[in-house]
Amino acid sequence: MAEQKITKSRKTLYRIIIVGLMAALVYAGNYLQIKIPNGVLVTRIHLGNSMCLLAGLLFGGLSGGLASGIGAGLYDLFDPVYIVSAPYTFISKFAMGMTAGLLRKTNEKKRVILSAIAGQVVYIVLYLLKSYLTIIILGGTSQAAWAAVGTNAITSTVNAVLAVIIAVPLYFLLRTALKRTGIYQFIAANDRDENAPKENKSGFNPVTVCLTVFSVAAALIFTINLAATNKIKAKEEEKEQAYIERIDSLENEINYLYEQLGVEKPVTEEPAEEAE
Repeated sequence: MAEQKITKSRKTLYRIIIVGLMAALVYAGNYLQIKIPNGVLVTRIHLGNSMCLLAGLLFGGLSGGLASGIGAGLYDLFDPVYIVSAPYTFISKFAMGMTAGLLRKTNEKKRVILSAIAGQVVYIVLYLLKSYLTIIILGGTSQAAWAAVGTNAITSTVNAVLAVIIAVPLYFLLRTALKRTGIYQFIAANDRDENAPKENKSGFNPVTVCLTVFSVAAALIFTINLAATNKIKAKEEEKEQAYIERIDSLENEINYLYEQLGVEKPVTEEPAEEAE
């Protein structure tokens, strides 16, 4: 019993290390980037997605998804441009890593490539959906939203191609390099064609339930916060416009009174600039 407890503790420790290490790689990969403004939003070409795919391919759905979501979410939290979208980023990147990890059940090259592509497709759909809804919520037109989606689709496709090209070869290289380490058991455990300790694959457990609840709550908070910010901004603009219209109305009334009284309106002299 004592040996079993030590084994479980070591497995837990290994898994924490794996998630933390891969999250750090995802975080660092996001800094290798080229930012492309598209009017309302800012899109990027970067290497963060390749690390998300690598995490999922190597260590499976849950560990890979967590590493992807945590690393990308932390990057957004530390960048003022993306801080508001951090919760949604966690969800979409988690989905990418988890999809790649769940589908990669064998070490067959074709299967690995298709799993990586599937992870990217899931992420692109979620990312473009967020881009469209963000502009609509901010008060933009449907035409502007589709234009932004078009630009983001191009950069997302470039990111996807780079991610697959980088992640798949790295997966095979690291898989071979890690065979003599304790971490390899977490790679082999995801393969159907290898004799490895089988773990509980049930999708319904406290961890996945908590992650699902957190993801839904994060998406709702992101949407509500964005909508509230947009409403506040709209109200401020309405007040400002109302003040301007009121001032114009008063100025017209004053001019009318001057005309009716036959009094010349005094000219306000601007203060003379002092000579240097």
